[in-house]
Amino acid sequence: MAKLVTVEEGEWRATLFAFSFFFFLLASYFILRSIRDAIGVAAGTAQLPWLFTGTLVATLLANPLYATIVSRLPVRRFIPIVYRVFSALLLIFAFAVSSTGPAEEKYLGPAFWIFISVFSLFVPSVFWGFMADTFYSNQGKRLYGFIGVGGTLGGMFGSKFTALMATQVGTPVLMLMSVLLLECGVQVLRRFPPSFREETRDREKAERSVGGGSLAGITHVLRSPYLLGICLFMLLFTIGTTVLYFQQAEIVGAKFADRESRTAFLANLDFYVQLLTVLAQLFISGRVIKWIGVGMTLAILPLVSVIGFGALGVWPSLSLFVAFTVIRRAGNYAFANPGREVLFSVIPAEDKYKAKNFIDTFAYRSGDQIGAWSYAAMSAAGLAVSSIALVAAPMSAVWLVVALWLGRRHTVMSKTESA
Repeated sequence: MAKLVTVEEGEWRATLFAFSFFFFLLASYFILRSIRDAIGVAAGTAQLPWLFTGTLVATLLANPLYATIVSRLPVRRFIPIVYRVFSALLLIFAFAVSSTGPAEEKYLGPAFWIFISVFSLFVPSVFWGFMADTFYSNQGKRLYGFIGVGGTLGGMFGSKFTALMATQVGTPVLMLMSVLLLECGVQVLRRFPPSFREETRDREKAERSVGGGSLAGITHVLRSPYLLGICLFMLLFTIGTTVLYFQQAEIVGAKFADRESRTAFLANLDFYVQLLTVLAQLFISGRVIKWIGVGMTLAILPLVSVIGFGALGVWPSLSLFVAFTVIRRAGNYAFANPGREVLFSVIPAEDKYKAKNFIDTFAYRSGDQIGAWSYAAMSAAGLAVSSIALVAAPMSAVWLVVALWLGRRHTVMSKTESA
C-alpha cells in the first residue's frame, strides 16, 4: 500500500475514513446514475435540453437554501442534514415509482432525472469541500488520488450491482439500496477524526458555523479572478461532456428498446469506466500531481479532448466515439477531478463550502445549458457528428490554456498558505 500512496504519520486514519466515506457516496450515486441516464435516453435528444434547463432552475433554487444552512450550522451537523434531505426525497420517488403506471411515468421520469442531476452535484461537492477543510494543500496532492479510489470502487460497486439487479428487482428497490448506502456514508462522517487544519479544529471544538451570508458563494466568485478561473474551467468541461452525452443518448436509444436493458448497458459502461479509473488512480494519479504539478495535471483532460474531438471530426466512427468517451470519463475521475479539488485547498473555509458549491452546481449546470442548446441548434442546422466535434476541438484548446493558468495561480497561493 505504501508504494501506491504516500501517507505520512498521523494521516492514515483520516485517509481511510475519507476513502470509505467517498466509497459509500459514489456507490449510492452510481446506482441512481444508470436509472437517470436510461430515462434520459427514453426522453430523446429533443427533450434533453429542457431537462438540463429544469436542472439549472432547481440548482438556482437549492443554492441559497444550502448556503443558509452552511451559514448557521457547524460543518459536521449540516452535512448529514443535506444528505438525509436527499435520502428523504429519494424515498418519496421510490414510493411514487412503485405506485404509478406508464401514464404518470412521463411526468415522474423528468422530475427524477432533474432530482438526480442535482444530487450528482451537491453530494460530491459537499464531500470535497469537507476534504479541503480537513487536509492542507500539500496533503491533498498526495492523498486525493487515493481517496478518489474509494469513490471509484464505490462507483464500480454501484454500477455492477445495478447491471446485475436492474432486470431482477426493479427501479424502486435500487433506489432503496441507494438510500442505505448514503446513510452508511453519514455514519462514517459521524466518526471522522479531527481536521489537520488548526483553524478548522478550533471551529469544530467551538461548534461554530463557517458564517457568512446566503449569497456569499456567488459574490465571492464574482470578486475573485482565481475562483472565476475555476468557474470557467468547469464551464468548458461540462460543455464538452454534454455534447458527448447527447451523442450517447442517440446511440443507446437506437440500440435498446426498453428502460431496463438501457439501464443495464449503461451500468456496464460505467463499470468499465470505473475499472480503468481505479487502475489510473492506484498507479498514476497521485504520482502525476507530485511529478508535474497541479496545472499540468489539469491540462491532461483538455489535451485528450482536443485530440479526441479532432479525431472525431476527421473519422467519426462508433468505435472511436466509444473509446474517446471512456478515456475522457476515466481521465476526469483520475486526473482532472483530484487536480481540481486541490485548487480549493488554498481558499478560505467559507469559500470551500459556498463558492465551491456554487461553482460545482451552478457553473456545472450552466455549461450543461450551453452544451445542450448549442447541440440542439447545431443538429437543427444539419451539422453532423463530425462537424460538431470540430467545433468542440478549439473550445477544448481554450480549456487547456485555462488549466495551465490555474496551475500557476495555485502555486503562488500555496506558497502564501505555507508562509
